Amino acid sequence: MDVEGYARRNLERGRAPQDIITDLAGRIVEIKKISHEHALNFAHAVLVEVQATSNLTADILKYEKAGVSMGAFGVGSRGTGDFYAHRKIAEIIGTSGATVGVEDMDDAGVVQAGGQFIVCTVDGMHSRLSDFPYLAGFHVTRATLRDCYVMGARPVMLFSDIHVADDGDVAKIFDYTAGVTTVGELTGVPLVSGSTLRIGGDMVIGDRMTGCVGTVGVAEHITARRQAADGDLLLMTEGAGGGTIATTALYYGYHDVVDRTINLTFLRAADKILSSDLLGSIHAMTDVTNGGLRGDVHEMAKTAGLRFVVIEDAVQDLVDPMVYRMLMDLEIDPLGVSLDAMLIIAPPDVIYQVQSLLSGIGVKSSVVGKVEVGTPEPVLIRDGKEEPFNPRFREAAYTPLKKLVEREQQDFEMMKQKVDHAAKAAIAKKERVIQKLSGK
Repeated sequence: MDVEGYARRNLERGRAPQDIITDLAGRIVEIKKISHEHALNFAHAVLVEVQATSNLTADILKYEKAGVSMGAFGVGSRGTGDFYAHRKIAEIIGTSGATVGVEDMDDAGVVQAGGQFIVCTVDGMHSRLSDFPYLAGFHVTRATLRDCYVMGARPVMLFSDIHVADDGDVAKIFDYTAGVTTVGELTGVPLVSGSTLRIGGDMVIGDRMTGCVGTVGVAEHITARRQAADGDLLLMTEGAGGGTIATTALYYGYHDVVDRTINLTFLRAADKILSSDLLGSIHAMTDVTNGGLRGDVHEMAKTAGLRFVVIEDAVQDLVDPMVYRMLMDLEIDPLGVSLDAMLIIAPPDVIYQVQSLLSGIGVKSSVVGKVEVGTPEPVLIRDGKEEPFNPRFREAAYTPLKKLVEREQQDFEMMKQKVDHAAKAAIAKKERVIQKLSGK
């Protein structure tokens, strides 16, 4: 619980300070093992700090609100709202001079230094794995390594950031770190640095955990999405999912499916490709994560400016059988959820060589589509007929709560206008501060 947010919202609504303190103290004792008297003093201190930071007018201390919440806009939910927000972030960052920058909407960023490509990527742990720290650490590490590998880079180090709320058990950070280093040790990539903090310091009570793991890698040939070309084929490996599928399995009671997600198949496949002579002939690679194949193919088509055609039946054969049965039982779209499979984009002769290479280490893969000149869009072949293959507002609802939230409908176009206004305000603020600090 965010006690600062609670106090601030109630003050803005015009509630009397003493009423806020009384109510907040009652909520605090529900979570923290402290006396009611201590809770009252705690709540009073919170209110003092909130009052001291309310109604501030200095430019650097305020921001232009969009009036649209993260949840309502679908930020982090790997759908159209999330993709739109990320393109706004890219606008705020602007032209960075990177070899592959945020404007490319790729799996990782790339700069050149010392005659090599330096690749950096970071992934946040799955928010619903807070009570399962080892799983959270394992899957987020695998995710960040995947993003590095699919850029054609060999990972050389990991870094970690872990935040646990004030009442969380210290053991969470240990179990999480054990999950991170399990993957790191098995792949030979050391965890070298990080940060450990409380979420919100004293202002967030409870035991929630969140964090991220990042990777730095080096490459001589990058496989960015924009390099996809007319005539390329799409080769996809079998996927059993990661944090998303593990979360689905946990919260729907399919606990035996969690074990299917504990593997290094993707990383072994990627390492084999990077060690081969085929890497230089591969145009692009990605992992099937952001809103599933629906989201990733949509973004690749926009980035490459080409038409991406996907064959539904071919994809379904590449979903781990136990995972696929669970998704079918729960009416979850396999094309709209993260499968953690690898998607390789290259000319036909290269694709078939890669397929043979992967088969040699026991990794199943199949051609699931093609790239062609045309309107930059994703297309799905279902039952022999073409149909639009667009991402949904949010990725496929994969927990009971997400299915409930998915039913909420809001005016997306109206929200986009508000988000646009807030992004422009942030850019203007950045420019004002830059001008001031540069003395212009």
